[in-house]
Formats: sequence, structure tokens, C-alpha cells
Amino acid sequence: MRIKGFARRRHGTPLWLYLTALVLVPLVGVVALTYALVRIAVQEADSAARSEAAVGTLARLHAARSAVVREIVPTLSLVIIDSPASTTLLGPGSDMVSGLRGPAIDLLKQSRASTDAALAEIDAGSIAAPEAAAVARRIAWVRAAADAGRGEPADLYDDFLAVADGLEAAQARAAAASRADQAPVATTAAVHDVQLIADVAMVASRLVPEFIGSQVVGLGSGDETEWAADWGTYQHAVEDLAELSQDSLATQWRAVASTPEMVGVDDILVRLSGDRSSGLSVPELIALVTQAGARDVLLTDLLDTAVQRAQELSTADREAATGRRDRMLAAAVLLVLASLAGAVLVGRTVSRALRLLADEAEQISQGQLVDITRTGPREARTVSAALTTTVAGLRRIQDQAAAVTRGDLSAPVLAEPLPGPLGELLHASVEQLVDSVREREELQVALEHQAAHDPLTDLPNRTQARTLTTAALHRGRRAGTMTGLLFVDLDGFKAVNDRHGHATGDTVLRVIADRLRATLRPGDVVCRLGGDEFVVLVESVSGERDLVELAERLITTVSRPIRRSGQELRVGASVGIAVTQDAGIDADALFAEADAAVYRAKAHGRGRVELFDEVLRTQLSAHAEMEEALSAGLAAGEFEVHYQPVMALGSGRLDGYEALVRWNRPGVGMVPPNDFIPVAETSKLICDLDRWVLHEATRQVAEWRAEDRAAAGLTVAVNVSGRHLSDPRVVRDVTDALLASGLPPELLVVEVTETVLVNEPAAFGHLVALRELGVAVAIDDFGTGYTSIGQLAGMPVDTLKIDRSFIASTDSGHAELVALMIRAAHTFGLTVVAEGVEDDAQLEWLQEQRCDYVQGYLLSRPLPAAAAAEAWRAALAPTS
Repeated sequence: MRIKGFARRRHGTPLWLYLTALVLVPLVGVVALTYALVRIAVQEADSAARSEAAVGTLARLHAARSAVVREIVPTLSLVIIDSPASTTLLGPGSDMVSGLRGPAIDLLKQSRASTDAALAEIDAGSIAAPEAAAVARRIAWVRAAADAGRGEPADLYDDFLAVADGLEAAQARAAAASRADQAPVATTAAVHDVQLIADVAMVASRLVPEFIGSQVVGLGSGDETEWAADWGTYQHAVEDLAELSQDSLATQWRAVASTPEMVGVDDILVRLSGDRSSGLSVPELIALVTQAGARDVLLTDLLDTAVQRAQELSTADREAATGRRDRMLAAAVLLVLASLAGAVLVGRTVSRALRLLADEAEQISQGQLVDITRTGPREARTVSAALTTTVAGLRRIQDQAAAVTRGDLSAPVLAEPLPGPLGELLHASVEQLVDSVREREELQVALEHQAAHDPLTDLPNRTQARTLTTAALHRGRRAGTMTGLLFVDLDGFKAVNDRHGHATGDTVLRVIADRLRATLRPGDVVCRLGGDEFVVLVESVSGERDLVELAERLITTVSRPIRRSGQELRVGASVGIAVTQDAGIDADALFAEADAAVYRAKAHGRGRVELFDEVLRTQLSAHAEMEEALSAGLAAGEFEVHYQPVMALGSGRLDGYEALVRWNRPGVGMVPPNDFIPVAETSKLICDLDRWVLHEATRQVAEWRAEDRAAAGLTVAVNVSGRHLSDPRVVRDVTDALLASGLPPELLVVEVTETVLVNEPAAFGHLVALRELGVAVAIDDFGTGYTSIGQLAGMPVDTLKIDRSFIASTDSGHAELVALMIRAAHTFGLTVVAEGVEDDAQLEWLQEQRCDYVQGYLLSRPLPAAAAAEAWRAALAPTS
């Protein structure tokens, strides 16, 4: 099967094709030459066939014309006999008219039969077919006129001559067509003889009717001059017969020329050509017509003989040309077949051995080290011998590779290099491969360690912590022992990190990791989850009290001062403890319980230890219930958006709204945002909630703008959570909301807290992308986080919102701090919004400090959509 696959994958052109092409190149010339010669032979055959047909047509046209001319005398005779008025034209002997009617009728029948027979013999496909059909129609008309006595003899005579002239013109065309372009000399001479005899017969047949017409008064349109010209043409044509090329025809002509018919007619015409005034008697006319008819028969027989000879020669020429064509075609086909057969034979003889050798070489190239067959010409056998040596070397390489694959890196075959420079190079490659295998094993161990450990502290990371916890829980179930998990959250680390820099923060984390590791007993594991969060996994726990004591020791250890670069740094820790209570708990649940415990520890003052208990269990249960209710409420449409007005201090007019989500929970009523927002932020529900608010708020403002042009400039600010802002889909979510609503991007403000910019690295880039869309960005609750005023210059924000706690505070220095914030924001090109303005004094003071915008209960509480619409209509209504 693999050999077949090799054959299918073979590339290149086979040798036999090259050999065949070598033969085909001259054969192309042979075929082209043969084609030219065959074409000439075909043309000769066609020319001979056309000449043969034209000669035959010429003879049949002459027979038809002679027959038409012979009809003239009996036709006119009967017309004159039947016309008493014409009797006097015949002169003496007119008393014989009544006795001539019978012979004239017989002669007319014979001549008409001859004419019809001659016309019928003209083939429908010949060059004279149209003239023959026209003559048949015209002669029928003339005959009908003569039989009915409608025409005058002179008119009938002219009509007969017109018919004869038409056939004469057709004879001339047939004579021209009978001359073959490439005919042999003999055939050309025979055709010329036909033309000479045809000329004599054609003129001779016309002379007697013209003469009789001129003798009978009132007949014919020709005069003596025309007859004399025809008589001269006849004499010249007779003289031209001396040029006949065929001896047999010349002899036959001399015999015809000496017959009484030829001599008698010519004597009468010669005699009368000198004295046209002496007419002929009726008996002389009858004798002249009889002799002229016999003369025409003799000339026709002579013409038939010449035609037959010319046709025989044309037929012989056509057969000869056809024979040459067939012989050349046969010779060319035999030559091509012989050449191809020779090429195939040579190709098979030469390439059989090479093909076998190529197949074996291809199998070797695919990894099959087959035995090489030595056959074919000497050169092929030489290549086979060299390939056999190559196969032997490849088998040694195969043995070396097998040893490496088995891991037998000390096998003796690895020390056996192949001969020559290539063998040394391959041996060096094998040695490098062995070294690479060892390095790969070491690197794999290192990568596995990196994937499971934190690069900063070299502690197990979050993923490994869950893996270790799961394994510990399984062991605890089998042994019937409890497993404890301590969640350690550092206190004050962010302040150290912000104040002294990230490098110092990294040093603190490494020191804390070493202290935690040194405090634990053998078998316990400390892991870093990320940031300033650690967990300690303790197996075979005797009681909760032991875990509490361990947590207190950890807090004491962490809280010791850290000295670096002459400075003393202090951080603390809060610890939450979770202990397995049943066999059904898993790692995620244990982590959630420890996280809930440490959250309570930090809420109760930090630096504390909290043990997960039933109270926390109840809180977790309530949290899960709230999360489930949030998800159901979002799907059921229980949420609504309220809008708090934002006023521009400079103009005192309503500038826009901040969109605030509200939950009208059935059976409960309005749920305070502080109750459900934190729950939503612990899961991806906050992203769904943000997405819904974005769509609803932009839709509502776009609807207001469509209803009233006065609302065209209204802006809407929407809060986006840190989790959502870190989600890669946040830019698409904002874009989708704008596209769905049709709201211009510049009327949307995205509000984020300053802690998001610090704790979520991906949020920074997403804010940059949102601003590129045209959306404005505002920092919400500024002053409550760790962002310094100096960092504002490098942040992708447009607006600073000062937290309400600073606006409402009467503490010393807070007013100056707010003024500093406003001036700094303006310096960096930002606008300022003061939140939580609740009295006139605050409003007046903010105006003095040139704050840009304000919002708070002094202006309005958050309003449902309908009330908010009334508010902006009233605020934006023109004053009288």
C-alpha cells in the first residue's frame, strides 16, 4: 500500500516522455509537410473533378443549344404553312407548301424531343442548372406561342435565337470552368480540343438558321453584316481545328470535313455569301436544312468524342491525385507509428531499470530501507551500487535513532560514525540530539514548575492551589480527617506599593512568602493566589483551635517590619479560616468559605482572624440567593433606570443625566443598590447588568432626542464596573448599544472608579478604545482611591467626578483639596463634576471655584424616565 502511495506522490517527467518528445519534434515537421502535400493532392483531385464535370456540362449544353436551333426551321415552317399570308414569301414552289406540312410536323417533334432530352441531361447541381431551368421555361413559352399562332415568325425567330444565346453564354462559362488549375499537359490539351470543336459546332449550328431567316423576308432581326461576321467566325473556328492536339480527333475531323453534308452546306453558304440577292427555292431550303442537321450530328459526335477523351483524362488525373493523397497519408501514418513505437521501445528499455531504481529510492526517502535491485544498463547498475552503500549507512542511522528513542543513550551503535565528512556531521548531529533530549527533559520539568508556581515568590499559584486542595480533600475523606484552608489577605500593601513603587512591593511580597513558608510545619503548603492574597493548606487538622493559633502566628510574622534601603516598611494581614465539615465539600466551596471569613475579618478592623461559621454560611446562602434572584430579575425585566440631572454651572441649564439602575423586586419593593450591586460584582452578572443599562439608557435618551429637538444635546452617563471594563467584550457592548439606539457616541459618558484603573490592567486599553469611538470617559468617586492628581495627565479620561464625601465634608483641608482637584483637572484639560451637592452654600462655593457641572439632591433626586422627561422639558423650555 505504501509503494502505491509513493507512485502517486512521484514528481517530475518520466524519461520515456523525454524520448518520445525527442522523436515527436521531427515528426511534427514530417506531419506538416505531409499535410501540405496531401492538401495539394486534394486540390488537384478537386480541380480534376470540377474540370471533368464542366466538360460534361459543356457537351450537354451544346447538345441542348443545337437542339434548340434545330427547332427553329420546323417551327417557323409550320407557322408559315399555316399562314396564307406568308405563302407568297416563299417564292416559286409555294404550291408545295401543303405537301410539306407532314414532314415539318415530324421534324418538329423530333427536334423538340431532342431539346427536352438534352435539357433533362443537365444535372441539377451543375453550374449550368440555372440556365437550363430558365431555357426550359422560355422554350415552353415560345412553343406555346408558336402552336397557338400568337406570334409573328420574325418574333418567334428572335425568341429562339435568344434562347440559343442564353445556352451559348452558359457554354462559355462551362468552358472556362473546364480549365483545371493544376491539370497535366495532356488533360489541358484535351480540354482545349473540346473548346475548339465546341466553338466550331456552336457557330455552325447558328449559321443555317440565320441564313434561312435572312432569306425569308421579314424574319429575324439580324442583318447581312451580322451574318457575315458569324460566317467569318465559323471559318476561323474551322481553321483553328488544325491545332487539335490529339491525332485521333484530327483524323476524325478530317473525315467529318470531307463528308457530303459538311461540303454541301459549306458550298451553299460559300456561294450565297458572295451573292445574297439570289434566293433559294423551297426544295433547296429543305435540302439545306436536312444537310445542316446531318452536319450538326457529325459535329456533335466529334464533340462527344472530344468530351469523352477529356473526361477520361480528368478522371485519370483525379484518381491519380487521390492515389497520391492516400499513399502520402499511409506513409505518414506508418512513419509516425514506427517512430512512436521506436520511442516507446527505447523508453521502456532504458527507463525500466531507472524506474525500478527510482521507486526504491523513493521508498528509501520515505523511510523504508529496502534492498536495491541491480539491473539495467551499466550506469544504472553503478547508481544501484552507490545506493546500496547509502542504505547501509541509513540503517546504521536508524539503529542509532532507535537507541535514542529507547533512551539507551550509552548504546555502542551511537559511537559508530559513518565514513566521510557527512558521516562525521551525522554523528555530531546524533550527539547534539542526545544532548537535546536531556535538555528537553530538564526544560519540561522547569515548564511544569512554572505553570504551577508564581514567578515572583515561587509559591504554587491559584491553579495549583486548587489542585492541591482537591487532592488534600480526597486524602482527608479516605483518612477521615479534617482539612483546613487559611485565606491570608495583606493589610496596607497597596499603600506601600503606591508610595514606594512596584519594585518595593515585589520585594515585600517575596519577604512575606518566605516568612509564611518558614512559619508552617512540614507538609503544610502556602500558595499565592495573586496580588496580596495567599492561602495556607493544612491537612490532618486536629481542631479549629489549632488553625486559629496558626493564623495568629502568621499575622504576627507578617506584621514584623521589613527594612529595605534604609526604610522600614510595615504591612499587616487578615486571615479567614475554613474547615471541612462534611465529605461533600469541594475545593471551590472551601475557597469561598475562607474568602467570606477573611472578608469579615477585614470588615471588623483588619489584623484579625475570623473562622467561617453558621453566620457566614447564612450570609453565603443569602448571597447565593440574591445572585439567583438577580439573574431571574434581569431575565424577567424587573430592573429600571432612574436618571439624576447634571447641571452646567456656567449656564445653569440641564446638561444631561447620570443613569442609575434600580431593582423593583416583586414582593420586596425597591432594593437598595448597595444590597444587590456588590453581589452582582462578585459574578459575571454585573456585566449583564451593565450591558442592559447601556442599552436602556442610550435608547431612552435617543428617544427623547427624536421627540424634541431641544433635547439634541442631552448627555447620559452610565457606570461600568471594573469586571465589565476588564472584559474583552466591553468595547463591542458599548458599540452595540450605540448602534441599536442610534445615539451619537459623543453623548455617552462611561463612568469608572479610579480603583479600576489601578487594579485592572486591561481596563486602560479598553478605555482608550472607547475614547477612539468618540465616547467620553469619567472617573467616578475621585479621591476615595489611590490615584494621585499627578496621574491624571496620563489617563484616558475626559471628566473628573469629585466624590460626595469631599463636597459634604466640613473637615479642615477638604475644601482646599476640592479646589486643588478642580484646578488640577482644568490644568490637564478635564471637566469637573461635583457629586452630592445638597445645599445652596455648596453650590455657591463650587461656582466660585469654577466647577463645570454639579449633581445632587439640591437639584433633583434620581427620577424615573417619565419624570426625567418632564424635568428636561421644563429645564430646556425657552424662557419668555
